[in-house]
Amino acid sequence: MSNYFQPEIECASASEIRAMQSEKLVKQVKHVYDNVEYYRNLMDEKGVKPEDIQSIDDLHKLPFLTKADLRDAYPYGLLGVNLGECVRIHSTSGTTGRRVVAFYTQKDIDLWEDCCARAIVAAGGNKDDVCQVAYGYGLFTGGFGLNGGSQKVGCLTLPMSSGNTERQIQFMQDLQATILCCTPSYAAYIGETLKEMGISPDEISLKAGIFGAEPWTEEMRRDIEKALGIKAYDIYGLTESTGPGVAFECEAQKGMHINEDHFYAEIIDPETGEVLPEGSKGELVFTSLDKEAFPLLRYRTRDICLLSREKCSCGRTLVKMRKPMGRSDDMMIIRGVNVFPSQIETVLLKEGYSPNYLIEVDRKNNTDTLDVSVELTPEQFSDTVKDIAKKEHDLASAMTTMLGISPKVHLVAPKSITRSEGKAVRVIDKRKLHD
Repeated sequence: MSNYFQPEIECASASEIRAMQSEKLVKQVKHVYDNVEYYRNLMDEKGVKPEDIQSIDDLHKLPFLTKADLRDAYPYGLLGVNLGECVRIHSTSGTTGRRVVAFYTQKDIDLWEDCCARAIVAAGGNKDDVCQVAYGYGLFTGGFGLNGGSQKVGCLTLPMSSGNTERQIQFMQDLQATILCCTPSYAAYIGETLKEMGISPDEISLKAGIFGAEPWTEEMRRDIEKALGIKAYDIYGLTESTGPGVAFECEAQKGMHINEDHFYAEIIDPETGEVLPEGSKGELVFTSLDKEAFPLLRYRTRDICLLSREKCSCGRTLVKMRKPMGRSDDMMIIRGVNVFPSQIETVLLKEGYSPNYLIEVDRKNNTDTLDVSVELTPEQFSDTVKDIAKKEHDLASAMTTMLGISPKVHLVAPKSITRSEGKAVRVIDKRKLHD
């Protein structure tokens, strides 16, 4: 029998959950309409008033929010409380201009940490565990989310942040860490480093890992589990809704349970916006039922997946979402960072290069690679090999500043990148993300 952090929620009946969701939604819609002018205008345009929303069955009447809305409303346009009530912000990585900034009241943080605590307990964590958090801290939500959840469970929490792998391993050994929280690619790298150092999985105390923030395959899961001697659990979240902990995997490892008391999930047709029946593949849409500071209603995640209410062997009754199968737009997640082709194009044009380029993403040794080939003009191509090498280095540095991760830049001969008569193919993603 599984352990639960909040069994009264995690194992509630479908009717209990639905009643809770309906009650929260009615209050949330009124809160948003009264306090968020941006969304009030969207509702008015659609002819919807708060009194039209009597239960969760009326959710489809409300307008969607998209990433574009979040950028248009930046920084304070979607704030649902007075700024004085907010105690923290987090942010996504920006594209060519405005980032998405999410706000949190203390209550928002408490509820978010509850969600992360549920994930840790589902992975077998309790107050006797040592939880090593190797997600990034700062504006990224990963570190703070799992840190808070770990403390709520009562684990001894190691706020390691990402990087400095030898120090990670030293602490892992000396303090006998039992749970590791980080991106799957970083977990794989830790596993490789342990092997290079001659340390076997039997010589560390890890039993579980909670990995998210980037796509990963079942093949990668098994590799990580073997390399670290653990059971590897998936976790899902997005800054716009709160951060990691929107959904989490249990011991069954067959999809992630959505924390339905805080987030209501819909699957829609990405083209028409029509709500699809259960079991259909489509775009995932989330409504935050009780977030105070940044209360998003019907936010389109662009993640393509499906939901399932099949009975779970762990005893939890919360609906499950399958691992996202891809995205409904052109965003790539590389080493846990959101990357858009438009960001790369912006750098190229700013640095005086042609907009003829090709992005190749691959995964080698369980780590994402990013290669950008850029055509030179005939004038630029006449430079010496030494000059071109310097240009490649300088352009890579400019892209690193924009993207937050380091690409390899290849300056190539004029006209060497294939042209397309239709929509240009700018991205070749060779990662085997879809099993």
